Amino acid sequence: MTSRRLMLFTLCSALVPAGLAASNQTGVNADTLKWSAAPPFLPTGAQLVVLDGDPGKAVRVTLRLKFPAGYQIPAHWHPTQEDVTVLAGGLNVGMGDRLDKGASTLLKPGGFTALPARMNHFVWTTEETVVQVHLQGPFQITYADPATDPRR
Repeated sequence: MTSRRLMLFTLCSALVPAGLAASNQTGVNADTLKWSAAPPFLPTGAQLVVLDGDPGKAVRVTLRLKFPAGYQIPAHWHPTQEDVTVLAGGLNVGMGDRLDKGASTLLKPGGFTALPARMNHFVWTTEETVVQVHLQGPFQITYADPATDPRR
């Protein structure tokens, strides 16, 4: 395992106890979630909670992300499909090799997108936004332009 993948595995695995995955509960309400700062593979400002699964393992994962107003994730891709549902706020989503606000679609609460594996996409917000993401682990992210990778 490369040191980068090991670091990502460690960062993601550390987040698992935040949600339902580590509890004996049959469910969890939004007002009891324990949000944490997202790991450094996302730009500063995002918060994350893992609801189910372990993002560092090859299992199905459900997590939530909370983005502040004005937040952006530059163009990137994942090795597996991401299914994203907007729970609050508005998420602008686009496909391409760079963040292009003019080439995106605004998803409002209840909005959904399936982002195919290995397809460059980007997101941005104008207001605080909460999304729920379903994916197949292990979670990995590759930025289209390495200069926009916040881990650098």
